This record gives sequence, structure tokens and C-alpha cells, in this order.
Amino acid sequence: MFNPQLLAGRNILVTGGGTGLGKSMASKFLSLGAEVHICGRRKGVCDETATELMAEFGGKVTSHGVDIRDCAAVDAMIEDIFTDRPLTDLINNAAGNFISRTEDLSPRGFDAVANTVMHGTFYVTHAVGKRWIAAKLPGNVVSITVTWVRNGSPYVVPSSMSKSAIHAMTMSLATEWGRYGIRLNTIAPGEIPTEGMSKRIKPGDEAGARTKAMNPMGRVGTMEELQNTAVFLISGGCDWINGETIAMDGGQALAMGGNFYQLRSRSDEDWTQARDAIKSQNEKDKVARG
Repeated sequence: MFNPQLLAGRNILVTGGGTGLGKSMASKFLSLGAEVHICGRRKGVCDETATELMAEFGGKVTSHGVDIRDCAAVDAMIEDIFTDRPLTDLINNAAGNFISRTEDLSPRGFDAVANTVMHGTFYVTHAVGKRWIAAKLPGNVVSITVTWVRNGSPYVVPSSMSKSAIHAMTMSLATEWGRYGIRLNTIAPGEIPTEGMSKRIKPGDEAGARTKAMNPMGRVGTMEELQNTAVFLISGGCDWINGETIAMDGGQALAMGGNFYQLRSRSDEDWTQARDAIKSQNEKDKVARG
């Protein structure tokens, strides 16, 4: 679909690039000739991903351990990257989410999502954007959002609010920073099954089963489709796309709202089981991180 060296000369940061969707996009950029930076809270995971991707595709992947909720740490990372070589593109992929009835949420649970998704995304975008502007450099920002930034979603209110903030940031900065040659767009994918998504958003469900049953196209999305959409948005193929959110969900949001409204039928026992499953997974992740 793309020229093999389409992204040669590009220097791209993918947040949350050690696993899942971020790792997938990073691999595609690398395969098309870009130099790639990936960051995440678990530097060991990012280090392993960097080694794996370079072994498969060659090129250069630099790993950074950073918690994007820490604005000072974010700024220090971006300064280090720009000192070596300015970024050309930023992919805001890092996120967090879990299902819960809103009345059961704690402030800590809300902040766990909002501090990463809303605050963290702004910190990274701001740190990169202000350096592009100061150096009179153009740039691209692509953020991963959700289709329900347009209509909300029950049972994931912290994520819905935070992703909507990214949607608003994208439209706002597209108009403010467009004159500097800086474009911002978002991709709102439907379900592309990943390990993290399955364990925290749909615990106990067969990955993709609900989507296949409801989606107009009868299937879930693929990593390749996300990769191709992200590459197109930064490729230069249409630099007049600015401030847009591109839904990539087979039309599910149009047909069914694309959110978690169907969970209204869950019983108290169902919610307890889901909460226990998420807590158990969080404990396992803490042990894995050491």
C-alpha cells in the first residue's frame, strides 16, 4: 500500500509504544524507514519491544521509561529527544480504562484514567508542540480516541470525559497551531482486541464476540487497518486534513452508538465479578512490574 521508504527521515514518538496498538504502529513506522521512539511506564517492556522491532525491521528504536502523568518527566524526555534530533511526528497512544458503574468509582479510580489520558496527553503534546513552534518546524500529532467522544458512554465515564478532552484539544490546537504547519488529528478505532483491553474493558468475555455480533460488517478491526490509517495521516498524502477525528469501526457507532450502553443489563453480581477480575489483573501487573 505504501512506498517502502515513505517515512525515511522521520523521527516519531509513540507513547504507550511498548505493547498493543502503540507497538503495532511503531513497527509500521519503522518498517517504512522512520526512526522511532517509544515510551511507557515499564521501561523494561519498552526495551524488549525496541530490541524485538529492530531485530525484525532493522532501523533504530529508542526506548524511554516515563510516566506521562509527570509533566516534568515528560518535558525532560522530550528535551533529550530534541537535543539529539527534533521529532517530526507524535502519536498519542498511551491510555488507561476499565469498566465500572459510575456510582462505584472512587476518586482514585477516576484519576487513574484522567491523569494518563487527559493530563498526560496534553503534557506530551505541549512539550513537543512548543519546541516545534520555537524552532519554526512543522509537525504532525495523531491521537487515539474513541467513537464515543461524539455521544458519550456509560460505565467508562473517566475515559469518555478524558478522550473527549483530547478530541477538543485536537480541534482547538488544529486551529491555533495550523499557521505553524502543525496538524492534529485523531483516529477513533472500534474494537481491535488487545490483551489490556480484553482484561479491563471486557473481563470474562470472548475477545471480539460482542462486536462481531453487533457490527454492521460482522467483525472486529485489525492492527493493519490502524497502522495504515496512522501512516496515511502523517504521510503528507493530504496535509489539508487538520482537526479531524476519523472513525475506524465498520460503522458500529452509526448503527449501535459504539459504546457500552449494552452493559445496562448487568446485575449487581455481574459488576462485582467484573470488578474483582480487574483488581486481580491489576495485582498481577504490579507483580510483573516488580
